[in-house]
Amino acid sequence: MSSTDRSFLFRVRDALEGLHPAERRLGDFVCDFPGELASYSASELAKLAQVSNATVTRFVRRLGYENYEEARRHAREEKQTGSRLFLAASTDAAAAQSVAAHVAQGIANLEGTFATITDTQVDAVADAILNARKTWVLGFRSSHAFADYLQWQMTQVVENIVAIPGAGQTLGEHLVSVTDKDVAIVFGLRRRIAQMETILSAIEKSGAKLLYLTDEGVAHRATATWHFRCQTLAPGPLFNHVSVMAICHLIATRAIERAGAAGRTRLRGIERFGDTLEEL
Repeated sequence: MSSTDRSFLFRVRDALEGLHPAERRLGDFVCDFPGELASYSASELAKLAQVSNATVTRFVRRLGYENYEEARRHAREEKQTGSRLFLAASTDAAAAQSVAAHVAQGIANLEGTFATITDTQVDAVADAILNARKTWVLGFRSSHAFADYLQWQMTQVVENIVAIPGAGQTLGEHLVSVTDKDVAIVFGLRRRIAQMETILSAIEKSGAKLLYLTDEGVAHRATATWHFRCQTLAPGPLFNHVSVMAICHLIATRAIERAGAAGRTRLRGIERFGDTLEEL
């Protein structure tokens, strides 16, 4: 890997051991709060890290950049990948964010998310799942937990639904089975795997109806049947996934409602077996 191919944070970490004390202090600061370099001028960064402007200049040159602006552009590009490290700010580290701040942001995320989703769209998603030959729910990394959760909730009303990939599985044996009679629900929250576009294209090529669930940083996907973009802003360095869970709950609830008598019959059957097997 050439120096120009390496990520901004890789360059910083790789150079840390060989830096002079002041540069090392700056390097440690940037590793903890890389978003500061992406957002501030050289003088502002020097003040935050308590080093001189000359130290900042030497630091970026040791990383292989010609000047500070080149380093800042690279950091900004990396920020767009969704790394949670770039969300942390040095001013936030001094004190915990209040409960009220977290609640307020969660409410704002819910309102922002559902302002772009209509009842008609949710009904269409629920009906498509109920009428599908099979529903495939897919997610990687943090998205994997949401895929499992939605599949588990939807099993209350839908028989042919599976979360993929399972433990020890690869996608090939599943994607080859997707047809135009199916629904695919893909969670693509930050940070997405490198092959996400290839996976989405394969699903679309199959003719299956695609529900794409992402964060707000993803541009609208016109080729998806539905694209729900969730607001995930949060105080501190972690993404807030309240709106993602709310969408999962809404889809499952709406599917149960629209399944009518058949859905209620399945729910009663599940409860009956729970009592018979004394599982709960």
